[in-house]
Amino acid sequence: MFKLNNQHPKPRLTAEEYEVRIWGFVVIVVMLVFAGITGAMLYSVIFVVQPIKTMAPIDQAFTKMLNDIVLLIVGGIGGIMAKKGVGAMSEKLAGPPPAPQATMPSGATMPPVPQPVPVTAPSTPNWNWMGYQNPTLDESWTPGPPPTTPPDHQEPDEDRLSLAIARQEVN
Repeated sequence: MFKLNNQHPKPRLTAEEYEVRIWGFVVIVVMLVFAGITGAMLYSVIFVVQPIKTMAPIDQAFTKMLNDIVLLIVGGIGGIMAKKGVGAMSEKLAGPPPAPQATMPSGATMPPVPQPVPVTAPSTPNWNWMGYQNPTLDESWTPGPPPTTPPDHQEPDEDRLSLAIARQEVN
């Protein structure tokens, strides 16, 4: 409203400064969305009563979705960060542009250009220094034959009655 004489107006931001601020805003928003979804799903899986020996089907679906969300968001954020990091690193590694070379007078010959020595990539280290080997699997197992009884087969009435009495005694 009131402008004092000793205050200078702020200079306008450059395109790179705008890009950095937008990039930071996008990363923060994506991370907040990721944290919210992850927190809600983990809460529903951890603090809701589960069946004794298995996981509820909806919770299995939640954990599968959580896995997919983590992969997508981490990959997206990694891609965004890698793009920015690779661009900055390539500019630093490239250094200043080479100075133009002077032209040689006519009749002069160029000295031979030395050929670069090929660099061999180091081989990966042997992480299995204890010589561990997975046990061999028994591939000869085959399942038994399918049942020969018809699909609507029922046991005799005496057998079913004795099974029902045994079940009732257990309860």
